Amino acid sequence: MTLTVALEPFVLPQWAKVSDKRRKHIARVTALLVEWADEIGVGEDERRDWMHAGLLHDALRDADESELRALADDPDRDEELLHGPAAANVLARSAEVSAAALLAIRYHTVGSPDWERTGKALYMADFLEPGRRFARSDRAFLARQVPHDFDGVFRQVLRARLEYALREGYTLFPETVGLWNAVR
Repeated sequence: MTLTVALEPFVLPQWAKVSDKRRKHIARVTALLVEWADEIGVGEDERRDWMHAGLLHDALRDADESELRALADDPDRDEELLHGPAAANVLARSAEVSAAALLAIRYHTVGSPDWERTGKALYMADFLEPGRRFARSDRAFLARQVPHDFDGVFRQVLRARLEYALREGYTLFPETVGLWNAVR
């Protein structure tokens, strides 16, 4: 199966389970990734990876828990962390998506020290996309800075997400801690 990615209109795979609200989020994340890719001047293959990652990172976000657990093959993780691994597993079996895009999709909620630039770009775009309601002006500023200071903005986004998790008493996953240790 060849995966077709179109920006206008977004074409999701038939197996995707997304609400209209989620589809809009996916569109904003993907548009931001495409904008950055163009401004940075990434190569054609990497640009395609960024588009795949943006388009598919939440493709199963609105699937029910039992389906997510079966697709992710994970009986233990919290439900909200299953959609990335589930989508990556489906894509690994059925589509032409690069290893970098699969890794980005699989770990977009918790991070991974094994990421290439695609994973980092998705992690930032998912956090910085303009539809989110918190700290709009700060996040908009950071989003504009990505093409000029990709690694610096990535560290700031990672730090902000870690501080939020600590403040709210959320679990810090080994992948997240490994990512922080790799970039600090």
